[in-house]
Amino acid sequence: MRTRRIATGCGLAVALLLSACGSSSGGGGASAPTALGKAEGSLKIIAWAGYAEDGSTDPAYNWVSNFEKDSGCQVDVKIGNTSDEMYQLMQTGEYDGVSASGDASVRLIDAGLVAPVNTSLVPHYADISAFLKDQAYNTSGGKNYGIPHGWGANYLMYNTDVVSPAPDSWGVVFDKASPYKGKVTAYDAPIYIADAALYLKTAKPELGITDSYSLTQAQFDAAVALLKDQRTVVGEYWSNYAVSQSAFEQGSIVLGTTWQVIANLAQANDAKVATVLPKEGATGWSDTWMVSSKAKHPNCMYMWMDYITSPEVQAQVAYYFGEAPANPNACALIADDPTHCDVFKATDADFYKGISFWATPRKKCLNGSGDNCVPFSEWIKAWTAIKG
Repeated sequence: MRTRRIATGCGLAVALLLSACGSSSGGGGASAPTALGKAEGSLKIIAWAGYAEDGSTDPAYNWVSNFEKDSGCQVDVKIGNTSDEMYQLMQTGEYDGVSASGDASVRLIDAGLVAPVNTSLVPHYADISAFLKDQAYNTSGGKNYGIPHGWGANYLMYNTDVVSPAPDSWGVVFDKASPYKGKVTAYDAPIYIADAALYLKTAKPELGITDSYSLTQAQFDAAVALLKDQRTVVGEYWSNYAVSQSAFEQGSIVLGTTWQVIANLAQANDAKVATVLPKEGATGWSDTWMVSSKAKHPNCMYMWMDYITSPEVQAQVAYYFGEAPANPNACALIADDPTHCDVFKATDADFYKGISFWATPRKKCLNGSGDNCVPFSEWIKAWTAIKG
């Protein structure tokens, strides 16, 4: 990764938060706290790799240490490799918070595993892009259940020395006669069924798919059948970003779905890879920091949510991870790449609306078309059958 480091402003953010808060609150339960007290001295969070860097991956990227120094909260980070894993970890009640994507956040809310959030106790919330707020994956019953962090698309990555011509469609990863058989990769999670549905929306319009997460049984069966066919060309399913990165660097994988951070890390190691947003569009993720309903350190969690959405830290995370920051004020601070927010369309609400963001499928269709959609429990069963 690039070596330039952007200074953080944790001290000011935490000082403002503490001065605005009075008595301590438990932070859990059915209602949000009205005030916060002093830091408890510790914080346990579940995060996507690249969201809470402490310098151990790359000494040039360390925003956790400054938070610990200024807040007094010592951070224990557990990397969650998939949304399913994050959901399972949150069920233990051992963690104070999580950076949840849309396919986990609604499940966490429905299960009572996360608490409503008082956004007025997170000063930087006011600066977050309006189109990220009050979405179905971070609100419920008129209550906010988290603070937006960042967002982006799931890209198609390919080896530029091997894959020719350069792909422009997801069809290349679903081709049973693929010349890259055994060297194709796919994301290892039930939510990947939505990627197949997204492709079929264009490839087979007769199926009538309008929403990748609101699938009738016939539409769902078509997506599952496509993925079972794809299984014959897949060399590796990935959930750990480091494993995927290594496979592309070694050449054992040359084509498949990816996150931009994987491409960035592979390119930094001189791998001949590139990413593309295919013509069918893409699925994507919009992540939310959520507070556990059983948080033992809710004050530290609120301090973390304000810190991680400050423009200085958002600039570091967005640049390192390869995503659009939730706080657009970060854009002017990404000195190593002034075009970063343009590339990731950080302030483009129309682009945001065009991505099929991860969501939790329910029997009552998310698109309002009826109550005959396949629920996520069936997605989980189908994914096991797909992989064999």
